Amino acid sequence: MSANYFDEPVAATYDDDVSAMFAPAAVEPAVEFLAGLAGDRPALELAVGTGRLALPLSRRGVRVCGIDLSAAMLERLRAKPGADAIEVTVGDMTSSRVEGRFGLVYLVFNTISNLLSQDSQVACFRNAAAHLEPGGFFVVELTVPALQRLPPGETHHVFRHDDHHLGFDEYDVVTQQMWSHHHSFDGSAYRSVSVPFRYAWPAELDLMARLAGMDLVERWADWDRGPFTAESPSHVSVWQLPS
Repeated sequence: MSANYFDEPVAATYDDDVSAMFAPAAVEPAVEFLAGLAGDRPALELAVGTGRLALPLSRRGVRVCGIDLSAAMLERLRAKPGADAIEVTVGDMTSSRVEGRFGLVYLVFNTISNLLSQDSQVACFRNAAAHLEPGGFFVVELTVPALQRLPPGETHHVFRHDDHHLGFDEYDVVTQQMWSHHHSFDGSAYRSVSVPFRYAWPAELDLMARLAGMDLVERWADWDRGPFTAESPSHVSVWQLPS
């Protein structure tokens, strides 16, 4: 069983903490991209969370199911308008199964990095492939490891520093483990959260896909299909189960 880092109290403030990801500029390109791949086929979101993409994708007419390890996150999803159209399962995205086959399985916002071993990430790819119908697509959105920003011998990279939030990543380049540290101040109280991740390179994900019987068909820098280059801080990758 994977570790759950998104139970209470993280779930209670999740939508506010990542409010920028709920803005139309972040949501609409992703929904347009995913809806185009799904077509008239159902979609399955791994780590569906509070429904940031599942709900608007459902409103586009795509039948959406979701799996999430956190019952607290799913509780927030169920409280939102339109949630009755989303079939959700509490479970591990490496092993939990949903009945039926899907034209699209997707995993966004760096969440595959919450699986802390290569074996668990490989299992996630295999579970995604097991849910796909022939010709179906698996989509992953993930940051590219920021190791080029680390001087030799350094292990920490600050990605945000202002009066309300100090955020920095800590890397172990031997084990591919990293920790994202957040120290925030809301005007009256301080809060500290540290979440572990396992980072992976695009080429490593391609091999995981091949082990699961899928082939890379697209890789972009973002949901708007910007070119993926050596300077891209993230990627949206699409693998397909052969017909």
